Order: sequence, then C-alpha cells, then structure tokens
Amino acid sequence: MKNNIYDKDKKIICPKCGSNQLITDHESAEIACENCGIIVDKNLVDIDPEWRAFDHEKKDKYSLLKTPTSYIIPNKDLDTMVDWENKDGPGQDISIRNKSQLYRLKKWQRKTRVSGATERNLAFALSELDRDSSRLGLPKSVRESASVVYRSAVDNNLIRGRSIECVVIASLYAACRRCNIPRTLDELAEVSRVTKKEIGRTYRFLARELNIKLPPTSPIDYVPRFASELGLSGEVQSRAIDIIEKAMEKELTSGKGPTGVAAAALYIASVLVGERKTQRDVADITGVTEVTIRNRYKELTEQLEMGEIL
Repeated sequence: MKNNIYDKDKKIICPKCGSNQLITDHESAEIACENCGIIVDKNLVDIDPEWRAFDHEKKDKYSLLKTPTSYIIPNKDLDTMVDWENKDGPGQDISIRNKSQLYRLKKWQRKTRVSGATERNLAFALSELDRDSSRLGLPKSVRESASVVYRSAVDNNLIRGRSIECVVIASLYAACRRCNIPRTLDELAEVSRVTKKEIGRTYRFLARELNIKLPPTSPIDYVPRFASELGLSGEVQSRAIDIIEKAMEKELTSGKGPTGVAAAALYIASVLVGERKTQRDVADITGVTEVTIRNRYKELTEQLEMGEIL
C-alpha cells in the first residue's frame, strides 16, 4: 500500500479517496485519512529528540546530547574503542580465561575500523593533522576546516605523487587563513617534516585546484598573538593596530610581509606606550629578522610622520 500513497509531487495522499487531509496519531504511530477514515500508514518511526526545550538556552544545552559529526574522525562519527588495558568497567583485572577473547575483539575491532589503503591513509593523515594542530595550539574549528580541505583533496585525486604530510600541513595552512587564525609558513615547517618552500608550493596547488579563494593575510591578525607572547598590554595592541590601519590607508603594507609589518608596529607601539621591547625580543617572538623590523620601522615612522621615537 505504501507505493500508492504518494502523488507525483511525493506528497502523502489517501490511496482510497485521494484526499490529502491526513491526521497523524503519534500515540498509535499511524496516519489516517480525515475524509474516509482509512489507515494510510502505520508503524511510524519518531525521529524527534527525546527531550523538550522551552527556551534557546535549554535547546542549545540539550542539543549537545546528539551524536556529533566530526571530519577529524575518519568515519566522521564517534567510534567505540576497545581499550588496551586488561580491565573491565569497574576497573578490575580481566581473568586469564577471558584475556584471549578480549585480545581477538581488539584485533578485529582495529581491522574493521580501517579497511583498505584509502581509509588507512586517511586515518594516518588525520592523525598527523591532529598532532600538528596540537603542537601549534590550534582550536577544533581550524582542525575541522583543515580536515574538510584534505578530504576534498582526496576526493579530487590531488594526493597522488605528493607526500601525505605535505598535503596535510598545506591544508592546515589554508584552514588557519580561512579561520583568521594565521600561522606563518616558518611555524608550520617547524612542527612538520616539510620545508617552507614545499608547504607554499602545495598550498598554491590546492588553492588553484580546489578553487580556494582567500584574501591576503592582514598584519592586524598577528598583533594579538605576538603581543600576548611578548607580554604587552592591551593598550600597546590597540596602538599597534591603529598604526597598521593608518599604514594600510596609505598602502604602505602592499607587497610587504604581514609579520614584518606587525612586528614593526608592535615595536613602535611598545616604545610609545612606555613598555619598550628591544628589536631582538620582537624578532625572536615574531620570527622575522632585526633588519626587517628596522626597515619596516623606518618606513612607517617616515611615511606616517611619526618622527624619530627611539
């Protein structure tokens, strides 16, 4: 009967009289026709959550009870993992008689989680991504975004001929820029076994093939992190951002490395506010040379008519 209860628009209708005036009885899990009384469908499955919320706060809280989908996990869902510790739920040691059975369960569970070379490579890549993200102190949102980029590269056969780690770190770089949590190529090269040149080349390849269009990184994006690592106050950060914004208005940052401009602006702001940091201190934290800081400092002070502040 179910094959005859849909019209051409895939809407449920009564198979006897053709009426669309239907009543859903949730208690009996049935759909009945209001016109002729025939049971149109039965044994309905309730897919609604087993909780009710009467305000947005409770809705957000209870929605966490749903099983989340995560692109960081190879199968995009939560796995049930058999622990390698030979203990039961209460923490007691497993008996010798049951240890062999538990070992077989662990072995088959490990095999069924990853089947085939493609899934095995994906699991390895996502574990590398998680490791690199942890070393860089990146939030989960960046990891999710990087996982999506890497999966897209796999779906478009862009991994062939390239190392998995190189594509992983390039995907992470794209995710950092997309989420406005920039990390330099030097920082990415430090936590991976890939050179700065290879990361840049692979990122440009992924951006071209996957049509990833991201605006250039702004020096302002680096200011909060650099200032925090230098131990500078919020006043210094605000002053540095003002300097960068004025420089951007006069197009002084065009063609310049964003980290060099951010470093010079922080150096100038620290001197102006009275929280002086040496160029060596700023260079060690920002990863740029003292020569670059001096050049950007000279350009900014001259073009913005700030005078000699040293």
